[in-house]
Amino acid sequence: MMEVLTPTARIQLSEMFLAVFFFHSSEYLLATGFHGRANVTLGSLLISQNYLIAMIFSLVEYLTEVRLFPQLKEHWWISIFGLVMVVVGEIVRKMAIITAGTAFTHMIRTRPDEHHELVTRGIYRYIRHPGYSGFFIWSVGTQIMLCNPVSSIGFAIVVWRFFYQRIPYEEYFLRRFFGLQYDAYARRVHSGVPFVR
Repeated sequence: MMEVLTPTARIQLSEMFLAVFFFHSSEYLLATGFHGRANVTLGSLLISQNYLIAMIFSLVEYLTEVRLFPQLKEHWWISIFGLVMVVVGEIVRKMAIITAGTAFTHMIRTRPDEHHELVTRGIYRYIRHPGYSGFFIWSVGTQIMLCNPVSSIGFAIVVWRFFYQRIPYEEYFLRRFFGLQYDAYARRVHSGVPFVR
């Protein structure tokens, strides 16, 4: 039987599985830390059916390409660039969560609570939606790290489209909660997602 997983493939897949494990476990731990275990569900792991389908597709693409075009996976500079994107995306997102504290939730709030504040300090001074920006960078980076051309483009389009729709919906409520204060903030600070004002 021909060996499917080259040394490069083992390294790339290990990095991918480690990145996914760290992302989701840290999301859950931070959510329980800020909101308490009783207020956090497994949904805080951010694993949906669509997400699982996308990740399975990316693994199928990877294993197919490593078998048929192994040289495609040997572009180390591309893989390292993707790894850097994963790390940067992770840092940006976790800075967003830690800076916002209890104001950060995985579900869009449709009603303010007594602790809800407009966070404009730290990373929010430079990026209006750093959690989304970080996830966008992280998710596309995972596919660049694997040298997956189809999934790199697919993840970029699908994740961008998701945030293109989600940000205006979320900002509708933020404008209701914070009024002119949020309007001024939104004019001053970019969303952090390309082509989403």
